[in-house]
Amino acid sequence: MTYPPPSDGWQDPAWSGHQPDPTLPASGPPVSAQPIGKDPYAPADPYAGAPLIPGQAGPVDPYAAAAAYPQPSGYPQPAGFPGYGGYQPPPPQSGLAIASMIVSIIGAIGLCGYGLGGYIGIIGAILGHVARKQIRERGEGGAGFATAGIVVGWISTVIAVLATIALVVFFVWLANQESTTGYGTSY
Repeated sequence: MTYPPPSDGWQDPAWSGHQPDPTLPASGPPVSAQPIGKDPYAPADPYAGAPLIPGQAGPVDPYAAAAAYPQPSGYPQPAGFPGYGGYQPPPPQSGLAIASMIVSIIGAIGLCGYGLGGYIGIIGAILGHVARKQIRERGEGGAGFATAGIVVGWISTVIAVLATIALVVFFVWLANQESTTGYGTSY
C-alpha cells in the first residue's frame, strides 16, 4: 500500500520517484473566502471628517454613522432602552400586608402551645383583609403577602378553635372519671 506525499511541500527523499495522485487536490496558500475591505462592524471614528485646524473644529456626531444603516422593512423599529423613560418602578409594598403575614405566621407557630396561640391568627387574617382593600384602593403591591396572611391566619384560628374544643372535652372527660388510686373509698 502506498501513501501520497505530504501536502505541505516537504519532500521525503524516499518519495522522490513517486508520482502524486492527480485526483487529490493540490495544496497551496489558503484562500480567503471573504474579500478584504473595510470592517462593517468596526466602531465609528469620531474624529473622521473633522478639520485639522484646531480653531475650526466643529462638533462631530459619533453616532451619525449608525443612523446611516436603514432598518429592514417588515421589522419594527427597536424600542428605547428601558432605563431611559420606558421603565416603570414597581409600586410600593403595603406594610399592612407584610404585617398581616408576619402576625399570621406567629399565630401558626403559637399552635405549638396547646394550640391556643393560634388565636393570634385572627389578628393576622383581619389585617390581611384590610390590607387587600387598601391595595385595591391605592394601587400598592403586596397582594400576595395579604393573601398569605389571610389564609395562614384563618387556618391557625380554626386549628386553635379545634384545639380548644378538644382540650375542654378532654378536661370534662377527665373530671368525670372515678379515682382508681385506692386512697379514698368509693361510694
